Amino acid sequence: MGTGLILGIESSCDETAAAVVRRGSETLSNVVASQIATHAPYGGVVPELASREHLRNIVPVVRTALAEADISFHDLDAIAVTEGPGLAGALLVGITYAKSLAFALNKPLIAVNHLEGHIHAVLLEQAELSAGSGWPSLRLPALALVVSGGHTHLYLCRRHGESWHYKNVGRTLDDAAGEAFDKVAKLLGLGYPGGPWIDALAAHGDPKAVPFSFSQIKPKAHRKDVWHDDPARKFLFSFSGIKTAVLRYVQTHDMAASIEARRRSLAQIPEAGPTDALLLCDGETLGLIASFQRAVVDDLRRKTFQAAEAFDAASVLISGGVAANRELRVRFTAQAAERGLPIVFPSLALSTDNAAMVAAAAWPKLLEGEFAPAGLSAEPSLTLGR
Repeated sequence: MGTGLILGIESSCDETAAAVVRRGSETLSNVVASQIATHAPYGGVVPELASREHLRNIVPVVRTALAEADISFHDLDAIAVTEGPGLAGALLVGITYAKSLAFALNKPLIAVNHLEGHIHAVLLEQAELSAGSGWPSLRLPALALVVSGGHTHLYLCRRHGESWHYKNVGRTLDDAAGEAFDKVAKLLGLGYPGGPWIDALAAHGDPKAVPFSFSQIKPKAHRKDVWHDDPARKFLFSFSGIKTAVLRYVQTHDMAASIEARRRSLAQIPEAGPTDALLLCDGETLGLIASFQRAVVDDLRRKTFQAAEAFDAASVLISGGVAANRELRVRFTAQAAERGLPIVFPSLALSTDNAAMVAAAAWPKLLEGEFAPAGLSAEPSLTLGR
């Protein structure tokens, strides 16, 4: 198996990333080229622009990752790349580059599910904390909440030999939690990506100011065949309703003029951030933001721990961009302590999309000889687990 060096490549959305990880447990480099400045004027990711930026960044990002790891291409044991889910054009940039590189170097190519990568972001850091003694004694099965701008999923994770197996026990029916954060931030005249803005401003508002709530999601009468005896039916998420509730609040409280004034003011400030926005938000706006965040975090918390109990999970893992949210970390940690459940989060650097998680997830596949076929292509709607 050589030295166990894997080059990971990630290009599923708006960040071009490359990393070198040894044996799934030691990060030698982790380079990310962000596209926030490109997409910020539009308040969201523009797929065509994302693909162009990936084309521009992929070669220098990979070269930088190798240089920081102080290795050459020939030192690698395998190339790993995100297969999906994600934006088709963006994924194809990384896949095409990885396939060409693997062919030229005669190295194995490993396809990685982006969602599995987020789970392995936590496992990677747990392994690093164990100081090279192998996989940490993480209590299994573990319940993983993968929560980001594109995903809100619950997985029951088990390990069999070197392989990891996942059972999907919860998901969102519409918007992902991170998408709701971004859209509400845009609605309120704040910057992109919206999650960090909402997180920073919520600390200055009253989370009980607006009584948002989530109604129980019930199965459709005509879909009994799908829902019958499905243990995951209680752990469905839906964030389109609260997004609409914020819009209705804005409309009924005549907040449009102040929102537009805030948007114009922030546009005049170079590299504006949440601190600038705080000066442009009144108490009502801050209360709305805090109440929105509290409602979303509590819905995620409640269903995650209900699922952990229902499936006898021995620990809880939280990963994805929304895992960086400070209130989420505080409230989840407190709930886990009350229940006596171990809970782990990734560092902030590994919460968002990165390639270290891709290389880490590829290590068990390399040991098992799970290599990508020559015809590997992008799978924008790729799922994980059964």
